[in-house]
Amino acid sequence: MLDKNHAAGIMENCNPPCLSLYQPTHRGHPENKQDPIRFKNLVKELEQSLQQRFPDDEIRPLLEPFWALGADPAFWNHTFDGLAILGAKGFFRVYNLQRPTPELAVVADSFHIKPLLRIQQSADRFQILAVNRHEIRLFEGNRDALDEIEPAQGVPRTLIEALGEELTEQHQTVASYGGGGGGKPGMYHGHGSKESEVDSDARRFFRVVDQAIQEHHSRSSGLPLILASLPEHHHMFHELSRNPFLIPESIDIHPDALPSLEELRKRAWRLVEPQYLALLADLVEKFGKAWSEGLGSDNPPLIAKAGLEGRVGTLLIEADRVVPGRINPATGDVESDNMSDPHVDDLLDDLGELVLKKGGHVVIVPTQHMPSKTGAAAIFRY
Repeated sequence: MLDKNHAAGIMENCNPPCLSLYQPTHRGHPENKQDPIRFKNLVKELEQSLQQRFPDDEIRPLLEPFWALGADPAFWNHTFDGLAILGAKGFFRVYNLQRPTPELAVVADSFHIKPLLRIQQSADRFQILAVNRHEIRLFEGNRDALDEIEPAQGVPRTLIEALGEELTEQHQTVASYGGGGGGKPGMYHGHGSKESEVDSDARRFFRVVDQAIQEHHSRSSGLPLILASLPEHHHMFHELSRNPFLIPESIDIHPDALPSLEELRKRAWRLVEPQYLALLADLVEKFGKAWSEGLGSDNPPLIAKAGLEGRVGTLLIEADRVVPGRINPATGDVESDNMSDPHVDDLLDDLGELVLKKGGHVVIVPTQHMPSKTGAAAIFRY
């Protein structure tokens, strides 16, 4: 899974040569039959690039995990829309992605992480928490796709799991009869079944869930959280919530009542899209203001120098632009070269790494919203 801290870990864990492979994949048959074939072709490109500089006995251990993955039919039967694989000596990491990525096979002195940054830093990602009085479901998606995800360990899935022996007598009776699962009301038995007790359990359940989701999902992902539930649960949950990532707007139906995940995605995107467009517009406006005050630049060599000095506060990078080249880590000088060289990566990708290492913020921007024609736009701290 991608979270807001993944980029730093990737940058710290690469012992060159660093292998990066990206490709679009398919969720279903028969389209996914071609995915492992395309993957093996991309691995062959990695091998050919490595052969320019390294002996076979160094190449083999680097490629063995890729070969093993290519031969694993179970993996290829459970992919999403895109694939990212990063490998180096003692390091191998695979990401199933919720959006396609262009095919790319790069060997360089650092991982090529711009496609991952585009997903992780994109303002169009969100999570959905579906709740009723008895259980929760959790989803993650973007403008293009939505998938149900398994709540992290420590997040209770059901009322019984959350409250256990603290349940009121009424709900304990319901639990003993197996009621309340799957969003369906339980069968109440015995005397003393009061609506106030049900509300009390629901409030305590929502409070426990809210705290657990914030601790195990929202803080690590940094994503906006949308509540999906029946209208009568909205006020109670929002009143109890202390999660700063929970947005005020909610989806006024539980996913169990919707015909498909696609319908849930559409409803969520209608809430997120205005915030997404507003954020992009704000970034473009801030860059224009910084430019006019001499605190902004779209010149990659100048940005590299400023990045090395820690002066770049925010860097906008064009999502689909690739500029072959590399940055001298000692001087910040930019050297143009060919991407087939196993020590050369995308200059824009290296700029993003440099800014992140110095504590700056990197945002991957769609071409139509990019405020420069060079693929980079930096806002300086000073």
